[in-house]
Amino acid sequence: MNRTELISAVAAKTDLGIGQVDTVIAALQSTLIETVAKGEKLTLPGLFTVERTERAERKGRNPRTGEPLVIPAQFAVKITPGSALRAAVRD
Repeated sequence: MNRTELISAVAAKTDLGIGQVDTVIAALQSTLIETVAKGEKLTLPGLFTVERTERAERKGRNPRTGEPLVIPAQFAVKITPGSALRAAVRD
């Protein structure tokens, strides 16, 4: 499902128009990005938890040349499914 299909599906399940749902989804997206960028955890109970994690510096190898290199420390995003989402996948 892509963004357009999601907006249409939510609009069909609510009394909101497609434009209103698009505005809500855009606000949700920007809030999620801002929250995680600040290093805060965002939890939607039953659905998922999104948090920023830090990866330590590590050694790697250039796949083309085989030459060793150092991969610098960086931030990553960790998404953990909630109980309702895990149950839906199992069924």
